[in-house]
Amino acid sequence: MSVINTNVSALVAQNALTANSRAQSTAMQQLSTGLRINGAKDDAAGLAIASKMTSQIRGLDQAVRNANDGVSMLQTADGAMVAVGDMLQRMREIAVQSSSDTNVQSDRNALNSEFAALKTEINRVGTTTQWNGMNILDGSKVGGFTFQIGANNSNAQQINLSIGSISAPTAATTTATSAMDTASGAAAKQISTVTLGGTLAAGETISLSLGSQTFDYTITKADMSGVDDAADQLNVTTSMTNAFMANAALSANYTATNAAEVFSLESTADDTSFGLSSTTSGGGLTILGAGASDISTIGGANTAIDQVDAALSSINTTRATLGATINRLTYAADNLSNVSQNTSASRSRVQDTDYAKASTELARTQIISQAATAMLAQANQSQQSVLALLK
Repeated sequence: MSVINTNVSALVAQNALTANSRAQSTAMQQLSTGLRINGAKDDAAGLAIASKMTSQIRGLDQAVRNANDGVSMLQTADGAMVAVGDMLQRMREIAVQSSSDTNVQSDRNALNSEFAALKTEINRVGTTTQWNGMNILDGSKVGGFTFQIGANNSNAQQINLSIGSISAPTAATTTATSAMDTASGAAAKQISTVTLGGTLAAGETISLSLGSQTFDYTITKADMSGVDDAADQLNVTTSMTNAFMANAALSANYTATNAAEVFSLESTADDTSFGLSSTTSGGGLTILGAGASDISTIGGANTAIDQVDAALSSINTTRATLGATINRLTYAADNLSNVSQNTSASRSRVQDTDYAKASTELARTQIISQAATAMLAQANQSQQSVLALLK
């Protein structure tokens, strides 16, 4: 059919040229950016998958840095403990020397001066060793340290470590008060309380004297899981209550309760009074406590040997824990790097341009573009033949 207003051949060529130009533009964009998916229109599902993989990859890479930073921090702590261990070995050496009668009093005084100086230096190391501006050996990090070694929020992707304190803790204080419960009338029962104060530390012992009976409670690391001193005091009074009532000899005569920092005792029999006093001994490394021995006497030197041995045992145990955690963090970092590498490879297969395929597509569309342009010109020219009918 010979018509002029509607050139079907030209329309077909135009549509083919338009579609080919779109494919050519996509191929050029993929080759220019290196990405197969440059927008949701390219592959909606693939874009979502690649985005989730990107989150994982970036999280994994940061977790690797976290693990390596954790290794650096723990190596800093371990290095400080090496110095503390060396000082403790020297303290033990001079304590052994002072315990011998081959020394006169002036010799022991000189040895005690060095002993005291080393105690001071150990305390200084414990209170001033820092990493990234925070103290790591003074026990000030409540609940210990948490290292995030995964890309997601999960306890399984965290490593927790409590280093504890190698510095002298701020001694807790206890205040004991006793009073008869006059509200009970003639059959009154005495109610006495022990109020905890100060900063508690694992290893501190709270001793109560109840007439001829005594009760000792040693604060544990679990008691120190609170967010502040008040929470720690509540943990300790709760643990003290449980331990007291588990002692049949004591619970037969007294009932223990607690509220916040207050530990209370009530006589089980009416009209019974009892004397109550309390003391608190320092915790942490025994050698650093307020009651640590000096070595100016043979008895003090012998006691100091036992204290230093306990301190060395604590240091060695802590260093073993640090070493195990350092190794764990190192292996975790290696594994995270492998996972990140494989996830990156998976993402590449989803979103990256296949240059062999894309370059072939570009060549194809360029050839078709040239051919379509030529055909469009031919289609436009074909209408000229209609003019022959008008001559």
